[in-house]
Amino acid sequence: MKTKFLLLTLFTTIFIGCNSPKNNQFDKEMLLESIKILSHDSLEGRGFSKVGNYKAQKFIAKRFEEIGLEKMFDNSYIQEFPYTFSGKRRLRMFPIAGIEKDVENIPDTTVIGGNVIGKIPGKIDKTIVITGHLDHLGSKNGEIYNGADDDASGTAALFAIASYFKTNKPKHTLIFAAVDAEEIGSLGADYFLKNYTDKQNIVLNINMDMIAHNDSLQLYASGLHHYPQLKEPLQNIESPITLLFGHDNPEDKTKDDWTFSSDHRIFHKEKIPFIYFGVEDHKDYHKATDTFENINQGFYVDAVKLIIKAIENYDSFLE
Repeated sequence: MKTKFLLLTLFTTIFIGCNSPKNNQFDKEMLLESIKILSHDSLEGRGFSKVGNYKAQKFIAKRFEEIGLEKMFDNSYIQEFPYTFSGKRRLRMFPIAGIEKDVENIPDTTVIGGNVIGKIPGKIDKTIVITGHLDHLGSKNGEIYNGADDDASGTAALFAIASYFKTNKPKHTLIFAAVDAEEIGSLGADYFLKNYTDKQNIVLNINMDMIAHNDSLQLYASGLHHYPQLKEPLQNIESPITLLFGHDNPEDKTKDDWTFSSDHRIFHKEKIPFIYFGVEDHKDYHKATDTFENINQGFYVDAVKLIIKAIENYDSFLE
């Protein structure tokens, strides 16, 4: 049972602000605090267009401001976008008691989503876009689907990575995008890319979706089947965890193909190279048990450190 003190502390943290990363370097405590906040019951599973999702957007924007990222949209970190649910789809996602079978009486509904995006300018006119999705499944049948691994882990990692490169200035411009509505079709990533005016200068998408929960201490970097030229910067990265390649070849029947499994698919469709960091599905995937208490904290910290090194290598390797 969570105490009133914890809830009060969390509320204060989200809406008043959190401690800034120490010296803008990698901060383990900030990383774990952030994933804990993003997967807390008070955000009600961060369901698309729901109150908890909007709270998450504000928290992420606050973190970006503390880190010192540049804003990209009319002096705001939040890029709002509309989406219209058909009555049938909205009923399927958000059941209404008593009228589940009366689909004809459910009107189409337009809601507002929101990506949270900031950037660190580079020294050349090329860009690496780093993504993690902020939404999850919301609440169902009285249970909260907190989505600690999926994908509070990728979103919180954005803060640690941005803090590192705020001090260790990159060659490429780095865009940090906590994108919305991945769970219903990568709507946020799609909206971002369609409305980004410098698309031709994006050289790489680094996508993080589920990087905090693997009992075997294995993290995958998927995408090399499509972009083998990206392998060299991933080789020989020293880490306590094992970096594996795969889950990207449709002809390999021994592993699921992740090419279109998360937001990197939007970039891949536009022929923008991607590397997707993630773990294989675990027992808590898309269940109410995907909580902060069930992630592997040490693995998560080491995974983020590994990804920072990979991005640093790509920053030097790519033109």
